[in-house]
Amino acid sequence: MRVVMSGSSGLIGRSVGAALAGRGDGVTRLVRRAPAPGEAGWDPGTGTIDAGALEGADAVVHLAGAGIGDKRWSTARRAELVSSRVQATTLLARTLAGLSRPPAVLVSASAVGFYGDRGDEELTEDSEGGSGFLAELCGAWESATAPAAEAGVRVVRVRSGVVLSAGGGALARQLPLFRLGIGGRLGSGRQWLSWISLSDEVGAILHVLDEPAVQGPVNATAPTPVTNREFTRALGRALRRPSVLAVPGFALRVALGSDLASEMVLAGQRVLPAQLLATGYRFDHPRIDAALGAVLGPRPPT
Repeated sequence: MRVVMSGSSGLIGRSVGAALAGRGDGVTRLVRRAPAPGEAGWDPGTGTIDAGALEGADAVVHLAGAGIGDKRWSTARRAELVSSRVQATTLLARTLAGLSRPPAVLVSASAVGFYGDRGDEELTEDSEGGSGFLAELCGAWESATAPAAEAGVRVVRVRSGVVLSAGGGALARQLPLFRLGIGGRLGSGRQWLSWISLSDEVGAILHVLDEPAVQGPVNATAPTPVTNREFTRALGRALRRPSVLAVPGFALRVALGSDLASEMVLAGQRVLPAQLLATGYRFDHPRIDAALGAVLGPRPPT
């Protein structure tokens, strides 16, 4: 299979690229700089893309996008988050629709932020979208794939939960505090955390690439979401460190900005991977303790 991939330098993209290459697939990486061998150029900001690199490809995996939680959501940052997702996806989808030999499948990233803050409600792919900047961003991001779907490309929109990896993402940012024994729950700790190990995130993307019955939204989350309080305790157990402290909600709003804290850190989604389970995906790490154990490696000595 020849796969064209955007976002190949990110945490997930690096692992997906390695997994594709490991099973013998050819990978062409879309890059914004001058392309090297095995790469093709594109620039969503100017609306340019090497359409020839997409012609005749078997699949496209689209993972590009500025980090949602990396900076405060200023007006300029919101615009960057929108353009890096919606504008980039629109360019890619329209280009695919105009090819004489388009790929069979487009796997496009999204996030469980689509559902908004939903309390204890169990959410599947059939659940409606929520409200707020993040939910609206995810909705527009997903809608931008429409030109490819209308042209007959099988489109899968992967709504990822928090991807657990010691090498990057939200977990890596928390580890220093927890290793010092000063980590703890965020706000009340009652908000639901829909998580997935990096191994299963990659496995889920390969699964939907290969499974022709899968299309539309797919929740890339473990089948056992946990509350933030439960996650905190599990991380403390994995590191053999106390995790009894708490960061008040007001402090998070001051440190991160009100909207980012309210919609990402203090909000919760109890998301279930109905599509993955129904199409036969088997999770490497369905439960949080085993997932953290695999991600963090052997426990430190007591």
